Amino acid sequence: MDRRPFIGVSTYLVDASWSDWRGRRVALVPERYTAYVQGSGGIAVLLPPDAPERAPEVLARLDALVIAGGPDIDPAYYGEPAHPLTDVDSPERDAWEVALLRGALAAGMPVLGICRGMQVLNVVCGGTLVQHLPDVLDVDVHAGTPGCYGAHLVRPVPGTLVGGLLPESELEVPTFHHQAVDRLGAGLRVSAHAPDGTVEAVEGPGFTIGVQWHPEQGDDLRLMQALVRAATAASLDALLPDTAALGSPALDAAALR
Repeated sequence: MDRRPFIGVSTYLVDASWSDWRGRRVALVPERYTAYVQGSGGIAVLLPPDAPERAPEVLARLDALVIAGGPDIDPAYYGEPAHPLTDVDSPERDAWEVALLRGALAAGMPVLGICRGMQVLNVVCGGTLVQHLPDVLDVDVHAGTPGCYGAHLVRPVPGTLVGGLLPESELEVPTFHHQAVDRLGAGLRVSAHAPDGTVEAVEGPGFTIGVQWHPEQGDDLRLMQALVRAATAASLDALLPDTAALGSPALDAAALR
């Protein structure tokens, strides 16, 4: 069976200009996200902000979920006032992504959170964020420069899912963020650090991964390829007949591949 899984990717909701059009409200995502999914064997499906109550209906049509990078989640979601440099201008996106993540986690759907996406994952699980890393770090290598990604090393934790997918003792990654995990959310564990101690990856039950860096901006497809494999396995399992009702031995999903 050759069925490419549908990978939902959340989007920005911003004012943008192109061609003859100026300041138009658009739902968009950088092309590198869709290329990242497509180059790893999935079908990218963009998920513009919608009414939160529609999240279960949307998730029912997907095989996996990617929460993309972007501006900061409103710290009201974790019970804190906003730092002066916290960028909270996406209330529709905040509410939509929180609903998507809650639904995906409840359903056991494969999830990958990227940068902001990891932070939203941590908040949904009850965690909090450092709202401005330069307040707690002597040297901040995480933010890059305006319009340009930076790069720094991360160290995957052996024995974790991320550590198994990225078995190097350390690797250089594209980065652009000024916030990070503070208190870890319930059910999550840390699966990579930066040399300065900043949490760079978290993971939860099943295939639930958040990474603080931007893998879509590099050439390393391993995380997305693993998400696509997990999504494919889940979609094949969903196609299995109720063998108990049929009175026949259970089938293995691998037999349908």
